[in-house]
Amino acid sequence: MRTVEHIFMRKGHHNITVDPGISVLGALKIMSEKNVGSVIVMDDKGRYRGLVTERDYARKVILLGKSSGDTPVSEIMLEHLPKITPEHTLEECMSIMTAHNIRYLPVFKTGEFYGVISVLDIVKETILAQQETIDQLHSYIHSV
Repeated sequence: MRTVEHIFMRKGHHNITVDPGISVLGALKIMSEKNVGSVIVMDDKGRYRGLVTERDYARKVILLGKSSGDTPVSEIMLEHLPKITPEHTLEECMSIMTAHNIRYLPVFKTGEFYGVISVLDIVKETILAQQETIDQLHSYIHSV
């Protein structure tokens, strides 16, 4: 059974972080440059504080008529997402995401921030696992 750790073994630990005081516009520029849909908000002591997504921007800035240049990410970040560990299975993660209607989950290992996974990460890992099974069956059939 695949776990969150499998995702990190494939994609690595490339956490893109911002300070809580950076403007939403600044965070969006970083997301655009890095081609990601979210950034991790860390305080000046390196502690996880939350997550900001493009969805947050649309719902909490644009729709409310706020200025993305004047609004700090601390005002729109997701602070209370369910926390998971690298040992969680992909099925458990999908269940949590569905129950909370979210697309990202922060991962903590031994109480310390480890990274973030997205629903896309889970889909990619599931497809990879299925392809490996198909390849093994194909190999077995041709060896008989």
